[in-house]
Amino acid sequence: MGTHLITGAGSGIGAAVARRLADRGEDLWLLARDAGRARELAGEFPGARTLVGDLADPGKLSWALGHQPIPDRLDSLLHIAGIVELGAIADVGFRSWQRTINANLLAPAELTRLMLPQLRLSQGHVVFVNSGAGLNANAQWGAYAASKHGLKALADSLRAEEHANGVRVTSVYPGRTATPMQESTHQQEGKEYDPTRWIDPQSVATTILTAIDLPRDAEINDLTVRPGR
Repeated sequence: MGTHLITGAGSGIGAAVARRLADRGEDLWLLARDAGRARELAGEFPGARTLVGDLADPGKLSWALGHQPIPDRLDSLLHIAGIVELGAIADVGFRSWQRTINANLLAPAELTRLMLPQLRLSQGHVVFVNSGAGLNANAQWGAYAASKHGLKALADSLRAEEHANGVRVTSVYPGRTATPMQESTHQQEGKEYDPTRWIDPQSVATTILTAIDLPRDAEINDLTVRPGR
């Protein structure tokens, strides 16, 4: 039985991964933005432990985690939380850029740094749920794509640095997935949302579990998942 720290477990891909791991009897630690959300997650996943830390304010993560119990070891750190705010470069203001970079890049970087001792101890696995926008940037997606391109660079550098310590690093690049974030994205685009057109979160969860379950003689570096319909 492994120990896993998950961000974004409240919905979508994160919830699918957390449920699958819980059903296997794994030891879960779920990051919540505040105490109220932590109580909700504890109710949704009986037996899981929660940590409170706001990914929107990565500069305070070290303080927050320093004032509560954290796992002694980690078999995986699963970065699944994220936000998207669309808009043209000419229109997106600084605060929107800051929110996006904080949640999608700086918070994963800081949380990884803080958890590296536990990951090294167990020769664990860091999974970054990226996006197709982390490989290609389209109009109106500049801030989000920049954050996700940065996340790819973070993962690639971390892999090179931690290979000798036995820490594996995987980036997963899902296409459009039927999640609440995708529904919000469609609203921003002014499009009708039909979840049946997009990837089921369970399918992305399967790819993540495949990566962390892989025998130690191999490592999946990058995994691209696209809608099959």
